[in-house]
Amino acid sequence: MAHRSAPWHSRYARWFSARPQTVVVQPTTFCNLDCTYCYLPHRRLVREMSPEIAGAVARSVTALTNGASPLGIVWHGGEPLALGLRKFTALLALFEDLRQAGAIHHYVQTNATLITDNWCDLLTAYEFRVGVSIDGPATHNAERVDLRGRSTFERVTRGIRRLREHAIPFSVISVVGTDAIGRPEELLNFLATLGGHSVGFNIEETEGVNTDRQPPTQEQAEEFWRRTLAWSRHHRDSVKIREVERLGEYLRLIRTGQRTTWEECRLDPIPTVSWDGQVVLLSPELAGTTDATYNNFAVGNVQQQPIAQMLRDAHRLRYVREFLTGLDRCQAECEFFDFCRGAQAGNRYFENGSLETTETNYCRASRQALVTALSTIAIREETP
Repeated sequence: MAHRSAPWHSRYARWFSARPQTVVVQPTTFCNLDCTYCYLPHRRLVREMSPEIAGAVARSVTALTNGASPLGIVWHGGEPLALGLRKFTALLALFEDLRQAGAIHHYVQTNATLITDNWCDLLTAYEFRVGVSIDGPATHNAERVDLRGRSTFERVTRGIRRLREHAIPFSVISVVGTDAIGRPEELLNFLATLGGHSVGFNIEETEGVNTDRQPPTQEQAEEFWRRTLAWSRHHRDSVKIREVERLGEYLRLIRTGQRTTWEECRLDPIPTVSWDGQVVLLSPELAGTTDATYNNFAVGNVQQQPIAQMLRDAHRLRYVREFLTGLDRCQAECEFFDFCRGAQAGNRYFENGSLETTETNYCRASRQALVTALSTIAIREETP
């Protein structure tokens, strides 16, 4: 294919947006939970982002704003709220001019166990978009335990109730493992009662330090998605399902002759800033990963170099070039590529040991199985 011989900077520009949609910020490595499937290597260490580093992030973000759509600042952890209200507020103050100008939106992904009325006041004041991690009813949520191995279900649902009492919109993300994947209706019925505006499902993945567990198979995932699609059709006015919405948007564009709109969408390089200012690209899950072959996936440090410059030089990085090669191979070899668009760099590394590879279990369970589930439903409905 001709593009494989093109200069690396051209190949990067072909796949990636020059301006990111999101910048992920890790205010602390620490998490007050110890979920059995967690991929984070340093979640028990208390390492916190300083105001100096947050200020450098804010300066970098200023250079990335262009008067178009606001850039998302995604506060991710660890558990971001474990930083504490006072310290978190101090970091947010450094971004306030940007927020007031409409240049950014704040997002936070939280386990909700620490949410209080005071936290709700802060989330409201800074107009946060909130994502809550909960895996379903208590039986589904059994692997989301605290540092003493105790259930967190009551604390999570209490936090969600506080969000609702303060009229704070939120979405839900659920990790689906080998147990819950066989009970999608039970899961969906519960999640629909929480009051979130959308739910997303992360089929359990092999990544980070979560390497010993058996993730769901493609066959299990296809059945999960088939039943999820069926549930969605019968509950059209209920909660939106992230994956179903994405598939629906793809089909709508193709059906209405707008394929180029879909194809012209570029991948987000997702610059992710660790607590110490180190930046990785492509997958937040690569942050904190130790691999000398790739210089621990570090692109640079925000205190020494702006993110915009890191993005301009991204095509020079070995792991980025390997991922570009993998994307070219996916496009040439995979029948699902038109919808999938290449999936995730982190999954290629953690599952296959190389970003040049193509198919992963993540692809099979989260993208391919979703498409084949819809195809199965269509065939059954067409059969007399």
